[in-house]
Amino acid sequence: MLSRHEFIDLIPHAGDMCLLDGVVAFDASALHAFSTRHVLPTHPLRGAHGLHALHLAEYGAQAMAVHGALLAKERGDTEPRPGMLVSLRGVKLAVERIDTLEGRLDVQAECLMADTSGAQYSFRIAHDGVEIASGRAAVIHPAG
Repeated sequence: MLSRHEFIDLIPHAGDMCLLDGVVAFDASALHAFSTRHVLPTHPLRGAHGLHALHLAEYGAQAMAVHGALLAKERGDTEPRPGMLVSLRGVKLAVERIDTLEGRLDVQAECLMADTSGAQYSFRIAHDGVEIASGRAAVIHPAG
């Protein structure tokens, strides 16, 4: 188990924009993280009508970033490679809002393919054991 303090400096999502509270487990192909930040009234993505479930894609993308950064750290890379989210596919949402869900969100990301130019992941977010979002995302690593 890793707390957010153990990975927050490895990703570009600083301060409140880091939506994950911790990592339960990770290996070469997947990461399981969790968050309880979706209920905070100060959530940076929260709008006038609450926090829309569409923002769960950002939770998935951050799990991807944390996974890549932890793997890079294990390899001994001194600087994490910047990545840019370029595509979301097959996103399914089972709820409209998430700020009304008490308790923990479980965020899972699985690397489908990765090379020096980018990666593709699938993500799944569950609340209380029930899947509330899933999809696929692609990130590229800009040259230079």
